[in-house]
Amino acid sequence: MKILHTSDWHLGRSLYGKKRYDEFSAFLDWLAQTIKDEKVDALLVAGDIFDTSTPSNRAQELYYRFLYTVANSCCRHVVVIAGNHDSPSFLDAPKALLQVLNVYVVGAITEKVEDEVIVLHKNDQPEAIVCAVPYLRDKDIRIVEPGETIDDKNAKLVEGLKQHYATVCKAAEQKRTEFEKSGYTDIPIIAMGHLFTAGGKTVEGDGVRELYVGSLAHVEQDVFPSSIDYLALGHLHVPQVVGSAEHMRYSGSPIPMGYGEATQEKKVLLVEFNPQISQIDVDKSTKKEICENLRNLRITEKVIPCFQELVRIAGSLDEIHTKMEALKKEESSAWLEIEYTGSDIIGNLREMLDEVLADSAMEIRRIKNRQVLERVIHSITEDETLDDLDPNDVFSRCLDVFEVPDDDREELTVSYNEIINDLMEEDVNAE
Repeated sequence: MKILHTSDWHLGRSLYGKKRYDEFSAFLDWLAQTIKDEKVDALLVAGDIFDTSTPSNRAQELYYRFLYTVANSCCRHVVVIAGNHDSPSFLDAPKALLQVLNVYVVGAITEKVEDEVIVLHKNDQPEAIVCAVPYLRDKDIRIVEPGETIDDKNAKLVEGLKQHYATVCKAAEQKRTEFEKSGYTDIPIIAMGHLFTAGGKTVEGDGVRELYVGSLAHVEQDVFPSSIDYLALGHLHVPQVVGSAEHMRYSGSPIPMGYGEATQEKKVLLVEFNPQISQIDVDKSTKKEICENLRNLRITEKVIPCFQELVRIAGSLDEIHTKMEALKKEESSAWLEIEYTGSDIIGNLREMLDEVLADSAMEIRRIKNRQVLERVIHSITEDETLDDLDPNDVFSRCLDVFEVPDDDREELTVSYNEIINDLMEEDVNAE
């Protein structure tokens, strides 16, 4: 059986006001073709399908058109879980209809744990068991008690995550035992999740935020039961392995979510279960590797093409001009982020740089003028508005204005961030 693992599409996301639907559409077309070329049996999407809880009509169209295309391909099953950016009720709303297409959706923690355990069949015979665990919100796994410390909260969150995975995997193990009694052996257990593991890599500007505000709550790999043959994770945008466990993976986001990811190689993961595999075999040219964990597992990293080049340029005015001219000679169509680091204050920097690009296909998405920025930071002017600040900047300035002691800042900041997080996670589609 061959499975494809992807996550963190963030359909509808923009880059400094620029819509990116062409990139998303190109990626989904590529993904559908890859599924066909690789003869994929099941697709796993590990959360953050959309960038917001109220996706645009265009983002929804891309999602449903893709599911229709895949349902009519060699791919027999699609399993989708919600991430922290998704609206659970929005994803769950059409689940009964989608199930007719063998698309299984789990938007939120379920009342019956069995509803998060999905058996994939081929010709009425079981071939895999999927523990489809969605993003678990704080309220799903922790009971708030008066007087608890931050350490108490951390411990409860980690224990809550651990207990939920233990419960779901136990139900999957029971199903596997039943299948074995019926003569069906070597049925793998595949778990899904959307969370932050300890040691996970992030990059600047990727939009990945702490899931449990005021708490690190980064789970160790031993939180996940040993019965899991493959763990398909979402949330972190950098493709990576969890600790030393080769069978626990983040696929990462399919397109760069910001300029911090601009040079990053994006991937999806092809996972193949094969009872004949038992040795190590690494082929760097195809990025194939077989994990030595007695799970009869082959993992192939499939590199995603770049659909829109992002280029970050930093330096003096002369250095910026030189790099821009070089890109023009290459006939680049990149979107640029430019940081001017020179010592002179240039008020018309945007006009000067736009003139350089007048006869090219490139676009400037953002300009950071360090000299002007530092002047703004060190002096609050009448022209400054809330648009120039993020919520954390505003709160920090309030603490400064009211001369809040350092000893009190941590607790106040935790409480403030929890309020912001609740607002971000509010399911506006729920009744």
